[in-house]
Amino acid sequence: MITAGQMRAARALLGIDQRRLAELSGLSLPTIQRMEASEGVIRGQVDSLMKLVAALNLAGIELIGEGAASTDGGRGVRLIHRAA
Repeated sequence: MITAGQMRAARALLGIDQRRLAELSGLSLPTIQRMEASEGVIRGQVDSLMKLVAALNLAGIELIGEGAASTDGGRGVRLIHRAA
């Protein structure tokens, strides 16, 4: 699973725009825009989500799930959820 926030953060780390991510993943620009406009976990066709995650992985992004550790121990960013 990937969240809209992770998707935006991944693009920022790669220094690419939505159009470039669409090209890398083989998805349409409107699909990328819709995914990023989502709240929380991105919902969509499994095939589209798999293409997105694979493209980010090939570009060097490791998606870290909630409460999971980075497998390679490299640098990263994680949002700390604090009670309001």
